Amino acid sequence: MKLKNALYLIPVTLGDEEPALVLPASVFQVIGELDEFIVENERTARRFLRKSGYTQNFDTVKFHLLNKHTQPEELAPFLDSVKDGKAVGLLSEAGVPCIADPGAVVVQLCHQHSLRVIPLTGPSSLLLALMASGFNGQNFAFHGYLPIQKPELRQKLRELEAGIYQKDQTQIFIETPYRNDKLIDGILSYCQPQTQLCIAADITLDTEWISTRRIAWWRQHQPSLHKRPAVFLLYK
Repeated sequence: MKLKNALYLIPVTLGDEEPALVLPASVFQVIGELDEFIVENERTARRFLRKSGYTQNFDTVKFHLLNKHTQPEELAPFLDSVKDGKAVGLLSEAGVPCIADPGAVVVQLCHQHSLRVIPLTGPSSLLLALMASGFNGQNFAFHGYLPIQKPELRQKLRELEAGIYQKDQTQIFIETPYRNDKLIDGILSYCQPQTQLCIAADITLDTEWISTRRIAWWRQHQPSLHKRPAVFLLYK
């Protein structure tokens, strides 16, 4: 497979499932031809590549680290190879790149330099959760992480509910897994009893669990997610 000189946005699995179960063959074809990647964590990126059948010697592969410690002035060299006519792959830590992921800054830089960006098909926990929620899929908003402190969380949830009832808009957000149960406490304390909450945990994994109920029901059947990755959605 001959690759174009472009930045390829490469999706990865959402957990430890076999890549072939959730990714199309075209993704593996692209991966196999690349020898330069932009990644958030080199160790986990290498592990995903090997599970995907990548056979190249890692000693000959170039990895650029893109995480919260990366400074803006460090980004330009990431794209030198694309400017020289090669292909570079951008990997997320989980799911698709650039959605709740630092990769967006590199894509923006590509567009500023008129470099081609090619997104590949793969699992997005946000879209899969929305699909399975039964909520409005034509008008929705993703808010990333909500405030941790109770007063700020209460105010934010009131704003989200206003969006639900005034705009007919599904509200989507996530949390660091170890804080899931604390977030659920806040949702059940501050949201109206008739509001619907969908919890989508371990999406695409064997332990996947997705349930949509009204807040009043959840208050009587509060789950404990422990450290399971989850997406939360609110709607009327």
